[in-house]
Amino acid sequence: MAKCHRSDVGSLVLDRTGGGNFRTWSTFSGAAFRRKLFDTMLCGISRHDRDVDCNVRSPQKEKKQQQQEQISESKKNVRSERLSELLNLSDASEMCLDETEAETRKKIEVFEELQGVVKRLQCEEGSQRVDAAINVRRLAKDDSEARETLALLGAIPPLVGMLDSDDLDFQIASLYALLNLGIGNDMNKAAIVTAGAVHKMLKLIEPANEALNASVSEAIVANFLGLSALDLNKQIIGSSGAIPFLVKTLRNVEKASSPQAEQDSLRALYNLSISPSNISQILETELVSFLLNTLGDMEVSERILSILSNVVSTPEGRKAFSNSVDVFPILVDVLNWRDSPGCQEKASYILMVMAHKAYGDRQAMIEAGIVSSLLELTLLGSTLAQKRASRILECLRVDKGKQISQSYNGGLGAAVSAPICGSSSSSTCPNQGLKEGLEEEDEDMMSAERKAVKLLVQQSLQHNMRRIVKRANLPQDFAPSDHFKSLTSTSTSKSLPF
Repeated sequence: MAKCHRSDVGSLVLDRTGGGNFRTWSTFSGAAFRRKLFDTMLCGISRHDRDVDCNVRSPQKEKKQQQQEQISESKKNVRSERLSELLNLSDASEMCLDETEAETRKKIEVFEELQGVVKRLQCEEGSQRVDAAINVRRLAKDDSEARETLALLGAIPPLVGMLDSDDLDFQIASLYALLNLGIGNDMNKAAIVTAGAVHKMLKLIEPANEALNASVSEAIVANFLGLSALDLNKQIIGSSGAIPFLVKTLRNVEKASSPQAEQDSLRALYNLSISPSNISQILETELVSFLLNTLGDMEVSERILSILSNVVSTPEGRKAFSNSVDVFPILVDVLNWRDSPGCQEKASYILMVMAHKAYGDRQAMIEAGIVSSLLELTLLGSTLAQKRASRILECLRVDKGKQISQSYNGGLGAAVSAPICGSSSSSTCPNQGLKEGLEEEDEDMMSAERKAVKLLVQQSLQHNMRRIVKRANLPQDFAPSDHFKSLTSTSTSKSLPF
């Protein structure tokens, strides 16, 4: 009997008996045996492949392995970078926390300082109140948050109350503290006026108070300038009686005002002139004539013209302009200021308003030589000045057309009422004489109109020529060329703007 044992397959027993026949006994069935044999063969093949792979590697597998290694390394790098970012973020968050805490502590310290200043301001001891007012002025000078905080803590009422004192130090300290509290803060400006600061300031500048200090006067003007920037305060300040004081400071007849006080007065008057309710009080001070005579200084001329523009926007202001003697020659001269387009624009606005409202003012403008200046302005002025100059010329042209129409209607009435007398031809055609009379009258009117226009243009050109000669510093006996003379004589044949 032969025996074969294999651990992978199981035990197989072959028995040989007589007669050469074999009989096989197996511990497995046929299907199980085949399955077991197939598994064993696969195991051998896979193990063989692994052994081959360990010894010989294909280029594709090597490349794939390298890519996997690179991916793994990149993942490691990303993880390390992320870890470093987290560490840096934690450090930065700690630093931010430290900075936030430091800033919070600083704000607390500043608030405690402001609170202490207000407490000292509200005490009754004089020296401490003056020092507190000086500190308010210092803290509110450049810090908008400090201005708001001081006002919320109640610094404005005690500062306004200090104006009742006769002590000069009290007055100056409180005035400048209030001035800095109102800078750029409309709520504080309204609160200062509501607390009665304007009336208390006016008490300090009463005529009976002859001992008014120059520093106090300058501080009051500065406060009026700051408070008048708020629209709600314009009427209150104007009706309180501050305008005569500002005009007096601006005119500086007694030479008691500083240049800074004069500038602040002019700017404060401009703020107050924006409100129409203050125009009547401005006119009572004869400010218009003073401003017109002051024109010429380029530093203040544009602001002066701004005030005059606000004044002319009201009926009483236009009436004051009409009653002024030199207003139109002065304004027409401003139209020729090529170096100051802003002044040209504002002067043309004033003249446009006046030309639109009254016929007598238009006649005065023409007599002042406005036509040549307007023609020059329509060519060389700014866009806004050109538009306004064209509007003024249109008003003058319409006014001239009305004059022609009125004269024509008057001539027509005279021709109709006149008796018709003539030859026999006129009797055969009764309307012929009327037609001829109208044509002759029309020709006479047109010739008279041409003469008037020619004279007007010649006067305007002569005025312009005199101005050019004066500006060029030419001798007085300078005579224009023949070409200019011919231009003045033939200019009426062309179309004119009026």
